Amino acid sequence: MKIAVVTGASSGIGKAISFKLLALGYTVIGVSRSINEIYLTYEDFSSIQADLSNEQETLQVCKKLKDQDVHVLIHCAGFGRFEPHEELHPQTITKMTFLNLTAPMLLTNALLRTLKKNGGYLININSIEALKASKFAGVYSATKAGLKAFGDALFEESRKSDLSVTNINPDMTQSSFYDALRFETSEKEDERLVASDIADAVEHILTMRKGAVVSEYTIRSLHFGIKKKAKN
Repeated sequence: MKIAVVTGASSGIGKAISFKLLALGYTVIGVSRSINEIYLTYEDFSSIQADLSNEQETLQVCKKLKDQDVHVLIHCAGFGRFEPHEELHPQTITKMTFLNLTAPMLLTNALLRTLKKNGGYLININSIEALKASKFAGVYSATKAGLKAFGDALFEESRKSDLSVTNINPDMTQSSFYDALRFETSEKEDERLVASDIADAVEHILTMRKGAVVSEYTIRSLHFGIKKKAKN
């Protein structure tokens, strides 16, 4: 069975993608800070517990994965804080930058030779913020735009191999991403995305004819919606 590595696999988009991959017959290695017990019943799922905003823990994950015969690498782990830039704590800036951008580059560095050898797939779960500028999103947008640029460069760099590289740019998707924020997705079905929408996009990418690559995959809700949380 082919091996897929998914970061941020314990919840949200990463969880939905992991279940999709299991249904497609992949062996999944999930990397996340916590282990979701729901996976314990799946023989084809194994986990690596690590905080990918921490450099040493990320390098240890790279070391563990380097000898794995990986066919698919999907970067889902990430977080955002949306405040006036001068109000962000310096530690928030460094953690967001490392988790959203540096960790994916390090993991890709560790696995790229294997992915190329296997004619595999590298998929970055970016954000609509990679394509546009929004107030209070300077650092988050910069990290996602950086990850998109990284994916675009690797697509060009790898075209002599059989590696497929795709950037997926979802709009606001209902998940735990918003738990610590002052806003969340709309409750209306046509004003939000759900995690399974992004998992369906991953299935599309993996089941296409190998000679064709969707290098850019942007998913938007039909209508725009946002819900501000009540102040405590």
